Amino acid sequence: MVQRQLPKPAELLELMQFKKPELDGRKRRLDAALTISDLRTIAKRRTPKAAFDYTDGAAEGELSLARARQAFQDIEFHPGILTPAPDLDTSVEILGGPSALPFGIAPTGFTRLMQTEGETAGAGAAGAAGIPFTLSTLGTTSIEDVRKANPHGRNWFQLYVMRDRDISYGLARRAAAAGFDTLQFTVDTPVAGARLRDKRNGFSIPPQLTLGTIVNAIPRPWWWIDFLTTPKLEFASLSTTGGTVGELLDAAMDPTISYEDLAVIRDLWPGKLVVKGVQNVEDSKKLVDLGVDGIILSNHGGRQLDRAPIPFHLLPKVVREVGKDATIMIDTGIMNGADIVASMALGAKFTLIGRAYLYGLMAGGRQGVDRTIAILRSEIERTMRLLGVSTIAELEPRHVTQLQRLSPVAQPAARAPRRVAAK
Repeated sequence: MVQRQLPKPAELLELMQFKKPELDGRKRRLDAALTISDLRTIAKRRTPKAAFDYTDGAAEGELSLARARQAFQDIEFHPGILTPAPDLDTSVEILGGPSALPFGIAPTGFTRLMQTEGETAGAGAAGAAGIPFTLSTLGTTSIEDVRKANPHGRNWFQLYVMRDRDISYGLARRAAAAGFDTLQFTVDTPVAGARLRDKRNGFSIPPQLTLGTIVNAIPRPWWWIDFLTTPKLEFASLSTTGGTVGELLDAAMDPTISYEDLAVIRDLWPGKLVVKGVQNVEDSKKLVDLGVDGIILSNHGGRQLDRAPIPFHLLPKVVREVGKDATIMIDTGIMNGADIVASMALGAKFTLIGRAYLYGLMAGGRQGVDRTIAILRSEIERTMRLLGVSTIAELEPRHVTQLQRLSPVAQPAARAPRRVAAK
């Protein structure tokens, strides 16, 4: 028989401790976000469709992005037992300097259109966390203002080679003068990818207002208040700002970009030079032979060539071939700290986050970016402890198995030259 009694008031009070209400709405919604996916949900609710879809979308059928994210889900971790890791060290040495975490913020364009604090929020949050921040050529905050937002941290600059080469060279010189220590020379954007969400939404700078745009914006007045009461939205490094995203990219980029341009930039840039957008082993070898400091395996977040190679699948092959001679990094599809841990275990020296950072920015400005970093840090630390490792350097390929979902079919035999019958 169960003995029953009337509850004592003092015991009830111990069991019924109410949580103190959080009156700050922004802090309340960010504290409730436990994953990057949660931040994405908040961002979608608070941001007009055109701006959100620019961040969230990819090229054509968006297969490259979906496959990249699936690749991170298709892994199996192999934890060690009885190997306690009470004191963790998540720091790494990357391209001649420190980072408190094994990831940095990737370059993103149009950032102030996502949320008015834009790159200032990203650079400030990165500086506070002790990780690098990368400014895009298509950024909406100037090189010098990013430096002001992150005066003591590490700032990197992403460079597109444009039709007017002098513009690109001038940007590189400005970044060097502002103390940016690493240049990301981007090679996967000779022309713009077919970003169909943007075309359907009429996404452009300045924004194109339609009846649908206005209806979608009505329940999001805070975004419009920010947009209309802050400095004019424009590219901080470029003078041409009119047109759709594709039109702007096609006007600025040059399909004739070549290794000769890489040589010019190598001579021009005084710091570390990294090539971003590498998608096969052969190009990796050639770049190492040319003396680049690092390689970023990336398909531009799936925003350029759809059905492009999956960077995470490519990672072990490139590390095996050139990992001793250059710093190998990776982006595209990272949505969890476990993705970062898996990448480091398979030989990456560093990772970069793009959408995850922008989801936080749209969800809550600078505080949202801080929340993104905090979520990823927590996931990295928890995964490391569960694997039984205390430092990033202890992560090895034995900790991860890449499970195979997509596998190539056998290549057909080369066709013999077609004979032309004599007349």
